[in-house]
Amino acid sequence: MKKDKLHTINSGFKTPKNYFNNFDDNLINNIKLKAQVENTGFKTPNDYFNKLEHEIINKVSASKKQTKVINLFTKKQLVYISAIAATIVLLFTLNIKTTETTDLDYKTVENYIIEEDISSYEIAALLDETDLSETHFIEYNTIEEDAVEDYILNNLNVEDLY
Repeated sequence: MKKDKLHTINSGFKTPKNYFNNFDDNLINNIKLKAQVENTGFKTPNDYFNKLEHEIINKVSASKKQTKVINLFTKKQLVYISAIAATIVLLFTLNIKTTETTDLDYKTVENYIIEEDISSYEIAALLDETDLSETHFIEYNTIEEDAVEDYILNNLNVEDLY
């Protein structure tokens, strides 16, 4: 189906009449014209390249004038800026927060002693007699004698005492 309609497609490009008849003659004439042109039409002046370097050096040296240098910051401004920068650095480096130490829980200390297998002799070596007095450990009014008896009967073996 496509092959049948190929001759009806218009591409939009058309050549003038007798274009290909005169093409050979036009091509030969253009080649002859280009062969006759020897000069491009552009010429450099005599001794241009010999004088060029000297002229450039003269122009550059003439334009080198001593210019006045204007500082962006005066010494006074630099002192202020450096003082501000130093205070900012000090604010970040100094730790103003005071850390409060919290007391250890009795359970934490007890677990540490149990897990590390610290003997009672080692603990006694660390403590003074004043630290080992009964008033530091228990208050007499809070524990009743019945509770102590129950604890001894339930938790202690007679064999461990000997």
